[in-house]
Amino acid sequence: MPYARIVTPGYVVICRLTKLSVVAVLIASVALMLVLTIGGWSELQGMKPLDFIWSVVYLVLAFYVWRWARGLLPIAAVLAVLLLAFAAIAALGLDGTSWSARGSVGYAPPQSLFGGAGLSTGALGALTVVLIGVEAILAVVAMVAFAQAWNIELEVPADQARAAG
Repeated sequence: MPYARIVTPGYVVICRLTKLSVVAVLIASVALMLVLTIGGWSELQGMKPLDFIWSVVYLVLAFYVWRWARGLLPIAAVLAVLLLAFAAIAALGLDGTSWSARGSVGYAPPQSLFGGAGLSTGALGALTVVLIGVEAILAVVAMVAFAQAWNIELEVPADQARAAG
């Protein structure tokens, strides 16, 4: 049975924009992970299934955060920091070769998941750096949202809500 909220006449329910921010950054992370995975398929080293699992986990987190499950925010932040570490290792070449160095002589060009030409090594490197930034933003936004108790809806007079924008 769906939950029905009774609002006092003359009042409106407001919620914080932080919830939307967390969900948007989670979805942006999924999009970047899938572009990197599909566009650099032939160059990935065994993390292929994990990339898809991570994307599904982020989508599930986004769904439950959208439904006010505040307890998942620390989990989202931890996963963001872990993915940030993996992306930093890939972008900076801490494992031996960075995405950018794979464009030199002796390396095969990346192939996509669907058999065509994948993204260039420069594009893969740039997207990996962007992923680092997005994951840092996700970790910060998730922890700020957890700290500010955004899961609590507030009833305010309609006049006050209109005046506040």
